[in-house]
Amino acid sequence: MINVLLVDDQALVRAGFRALLDATDGLDVVGEAADGAEAVARCRELRPDVVLMDIRMPVEDGLSATKRIVADPDLVATRIVVLTTFLLDEYVFAALRAGAGGFLLKDCEPAELLRAVRVVAAGDALLSPSVTRRLVEEYAARARTPTVPRALEALTDREREIVALAGTGLSNDEIAARLVVSPATAKTHVSRAMIKLGVRDRAQLVILAYESGLVRPGWS
Repeated sequence: MINVLLVDDQALVRAGFRALLDATDGLDVVGEAADGAEAVARCRELRPDVVLMDIRMPVEDGLSATKRIVADPDLVATRIVVLTTFLLDEYVFAALRAGAGGFLLKDCEPAELLRAVRVVAAGDALLSPSVTRRLVEEYAARARTPTVPRALEALTDREREIVALAGTGLSNDEIAARLVVSPATAKTHVSRAMIKLGVRDRAQLVILAYESGLVRPGWS
């Protein structure tokens, strides 16, 4: 059973998500919150597997709440999906950097929402190659000259190549096909690179790939 916490300042939005999730086998809404401060408190109380987190809320926004949840050592198993009305939202990018496992548009299809919860609960990042690339490229294009983290020096040439491909939004299977290796080998390289770089999940790996210059806007 995947336990979900709903965080949104609009009760009608929460009710809609609850109705959908509770009607689906294997998913259970264990609680709700109307702002970021309440979300943090409910996370500490309920220890949900996945949080569907609105960004723009009163009292405390979703970005601040995401940072606090990710930083809490007792909540390392809790994954966060940020919700937004606008695709190119500066808060979404900041939330991904803060450790959110992915993002969804609020007007997504029900099947997409259910898939998102399962994907993030399994420990994967919710990264649509096309949508995520648009978001990250938009902000990478506005950034200053890329700064190369010293941690990149610890990567092998193959690991750098893997990180660059992951940065374009490719899945492990797609990376494996591109490099003519097995999916298991691709997954191992991705995992080792994430450990060496100290990133929480694949979403942060993608952002690091852009910010370090391993991938540049428009790169294919």
